[in-house]
Amino acid sequence: MNSVFKSNALEAEAIYIFREVVSQFEKPVLLFSGGKDSITLVRLAQKAFFPAKIPFPLLHVDTGHNFPETIAFRDKLVEELGLELIVRNVQDAIDSGKVVEETGKYSSRNSLQTTTLLDAIEEFKFDACIGGARRDEEKARAKERIFSVRDDFGQWDEKNQRPELFDILNGKIEIGQNVRVFPISNWTELDVWSYIEQEHIEIPSIYFSHKRKVFLRDGLIWSHSPFVYQEEDEQIEERIVRFRTVGDMSCTAAVESYASTIAEVVGEIRQSTISERGARIDDKRSEAAMEKRKQQGYF
Repeated sequence: MNSVFKSNALEAEAIYIFREVVSQFEKPVLLFSGGKDSITLVRLAQKAFFPAKIPFPLLHVDTGHNFPETIAFRDKLVEELGLELIVRNVQDAIDSGKVVEETGKYSSRNSLQTTTLLDAIEEFKFDACIGGARRDEEKARAKERIFSVRDDFGQWDEKNQRPELFDILNGKIEIGQNVRVFPISNWTELDVWSYIEQEHIEIPSIYFSHKRKVFLRDGLIWSHSPFVYQEEDEQIEERIVRFRTVGDMSCTAAVESYASTIAEVVGEIRQSTISERGARIDDKRSEAAMEKRKQQGYF
């Protein structure tokens, strides 16, 4: 890890936010997906509390439909850094009848994560959940504060948010409430990749070009998988692709790319004319899809 004294403004802000979380809340947790943003959060947390260990656990809400490369990387990182990892499974909520699995052409478990997340928050009494959402990703996320207060049902009221003047973060909450915290809210996709390059952070291979079985639908490149519904006339083919964002296999599309190094990815992003969320299939359900999920308790 580079010297903790080598810093930039975005890194310094994120470290400040992490330290505010630990000073203001009793039971914080870092929501970890194994994607580039949550991996970046882990590095920032390491710097914030160096030479001590990260003073809170990681929580992964596992849909059961994740990319295997991501899960393998998650387990490797946790073991190498000696971190505490809590995993809660969407399948358990399905089996218990709390949620009903979607079927059909656009079925996904992505929205079902909300129930599992809220159950985990209640189970462990987490009062602050740290995540890697960024304002540049999507319109609903652009509206949200760094300390985003949720009610005792996990719901977000976009019209009732606290001002954050002069970087003053107010973590005062009532019993039952919790706060979602976004240390890299002000970063862009390019900022994240540039930081990964600067810090020599290892990330899952899925972010780099590789040959993969895919099929085309609605102008997007879908992964061929037992978890992804596929029509009989949708032909499987092999393409050289990579993923700009990594979520559930059923809601994350690939992009054609030959970028095989971080430097090449950075160069590709500089030339891109679409947001990384352009490859998130679940965002295309409606223009307000993300905002509605947040109102229901989604991260």
